[in-house]
Amino acid sequence: MATMAKPAFAENGSLLDGGIDLNMEQGMAEHLKDVILLTAIVQVLSTLSFYFWYLWLLAPARAVQLLWTNFLGPWFSAESSAPAEEVNEKKQKRQERRQMKRF
Repeated sequence: MATMAKPAFAENGSLLDGGIDLNMEQGMAEHLKDVILLTAIVQVLSTLSFYFWYLWLLAPARAVQLLWTNFLGPWFSAESSAPAEEVNEKKQKRQERRQMKRF
């Protein structure tokens, strides 16, 4: 973990990579920290029983859950805006016709 947090510098002294802060609450560092903790827990518990290796299935399950809540779910449940625009255009034309009839 120390190598992930270590910054990388170029030959001229400019910063190439600032490293990863595992205490960040947002971004990839949070998920990386979760995977590291899951690995440590699985390794310790697997000394007791072989079946604790199945806890590794939590990682892809969490990835699928994040994929669904952040990308796929909103995409599938989003209403298409094209028919709504057509309805608005139709309503607008009707209102214009009514106004023209009044004058």
